[in-house]
Amino acid sequence: MHNKQSGLSLVSVLILGAFFAFVLLIGFRTVPAVTEYLAVKKAVQAIAEEGDNGASVTEMRRSFDRRASVDNVESVRSLDLAISKVGGQTVVEVQYGRAVPVAGNVSLLIDFDVSNVR
Repeated sequence: MHNKQSGLSLVSVLILGAFFAFVLLIGFRTVPAVTEYLAVKKAVQAIAEEGDNGASVTEMRRSFDRRASVDNVESVRSLDLAISKVGGQTVVEVQYGRAVPVAGNVSLLIDFDVSNVR
């Protein structure tokens, strides 16, 4: 009688564990960047609505600075925003990148593109 056993060896378990640990590390490190992106997106939508209601570009930039201060946005300033009017609608756009340190001198660069145009 031969009982054939199947399963993972210790080395396989260690390799899989290291892989999942690396994926979790990347996930945890990128959460602040994604949270900031969502805050920027929300602020851009809000100031675009203000522009549609007659706010000037200066007022919109001040409003973005206030919202960015509350939401702890550090990667984007109001001067980075491209604000224009297209067909009576206010268009607000910003492109920025954020470097997320992974380990040592290795970083992950994430490029974000935020616009209120759908």
